[in-house]
Amino acid sequence: MSEILWTAAEVAAAVKGQALADFSATGVSIDTRKIAKGDLFVALQGPNFDGHNYIAAALKAGAAGVIAHRLPDDVAKDAPFVLAQDTLQALRDLGAAARNRSQAKFVAVTGSVGKTSTKEALKTVLSTQGKTFASEGNLNNHWGAPLSLARMPRDTEIGIFELGMNHADEIRPLAKMVRPHAAIITTVEAVHIEFFDSVAGIADAKAEIMEGLEPGGTAILPRDNEHFARLAARAKVLGIQHIVGFGADALSDVRLISCVTKPDGNEAVADVFGARIEFATGLAGRHQAINALSVLAAVQAIGCDVAQAARDLSAAKALKGRGYRETITLANGGFTLIDESYNASPAAMRAAFAVLSGLPIADAGRRIAILGDMRELGKEGPALHRGLKDDLIAAGIDAAYLVGPLMAELFALLPEEIRGAHTPDSVAMASMASKGIRANDIVLVKGSLGTRMAPIVEAIRDMDINAAARPKAANGNSRG
Repeated sequence: MSEILWTAAEVAAAVKGQALADFSATGVSIDTRKIAKGDLFVALQGPNFDGHNYIAAALKAGAAGVIAHRLPDDVAKDAPFVLAQDTLQALRDLGAAARNRSQAKFVAVTGSVGKTSTKEALKTVLSTQGKTFASEGNLNNHWGAPLSLARMPRDTEIGIFELGMNHADEIRPLAKMVRPHAAIITTVEAVHIEFFDSVAGIADAKAEIMEGLEPGGTAILPRDNEHFARLAARAKVLGIQHIVGFGADALSDVRLISCVTKPDGNEAVADVFGARIEFATGLAGRHQAINALSVLAAVQAIGCDVAQAARDLSAAKALKGRGYRETITLANGGFTLIDESYNASPAAMRAAFAVLSGLPIADAGRRIAILGDMRELGKEGPALHRGLKDDLIAAGIDAAYLVGPLMAELFALLPEEIRGAHTPDSVAMASMASKGIRANDIVLVKGSLGTRMAPIVEAIRDMDINAAARPKAANGNSRG
């Protein structure tokens, strides 16, 4: 029997509402397409939709109860409702109540890139040390974070939450809701720069995560980043006494000594608060080894076993759309597909090039990059795309296929010998790029979610002679 997360009385108390009937919920949902029997359905209302129009469908699908601000005409008056003035605020209140009743240790993660991979690595290593709950996917925004908290089991011992933003003042309320004991900022880069005057402004927005730290909490900051001093200064202004720097910089508290990238991940050596630790991860690239350092720092900060966590890092694997690697089988051999279709930024592009460059190539194989526009870069967008040229060439890419109007800026600068093709959208590229791939190639697909690179990934996966038996990949929304 599933654990009861919420009773009607608890929901009413949390959201300052009125329970019209008794119920017990074993889950929380805001989407009737994904609702499970026993869920509490929260009828959110947005500019283009109204969850109240789907309450009858939610109850028919097995919802145990509903939070709403009005009773629809097609629902019985004695239905299991909790009436609240504002359902989005009610969701926030429910999340806050879940946090308030919990005795768990909490870790929150933000950063321009690497948030989700870091969160999932934390989940992997901490799940062996206590009952661990982590926010699902990238539920990291103004409704995703409270929804994740509201779904957290009562007996959770370790909670891990990703917090995202694309504007200033968005992380602060989420951090104050999660109230972490350790807060990680993976890095600060020119992501969502369209909405900021400078990258320093992005650093300030990421620093908001520290405003939610519990007394005595730990701020875990990227020592190699040019904005480390700014982040550390903000931590000191907030009265945070435990500041941990991670990275390759000699002054890092958790320092990368060496990293060797292999086809199936990394082998690394680190100095963790003075102790030499060797570890392996299933996440390839030096940037992933750096992220792993923040994981070890957080493990230490919440009082768990760092040595065990280092051993368990080998189980951390890349996610679909975030570096997931698979072999596509052809009649005359196979090739490697690296799916980075979920998101992109200048820093993430360069990291992906470095991974591609470091992978060994079999006979007659080539390194192929299929790249889509990076979004939310504002007026700097064209220049930031052109700025990838030298890194792409230095990585030894044999053929580049580029998608989108901004990538046209880069395509025009590339040497003729590595120009594959340029198309205005991913639909046009899907069939074109797959026709140019052959056995022993390594193919990277990367671009912002809004550029819709996933269809290209699926077209390439469909080249597999066993394609009919393969599951289809899924993508969602993303915030930085």
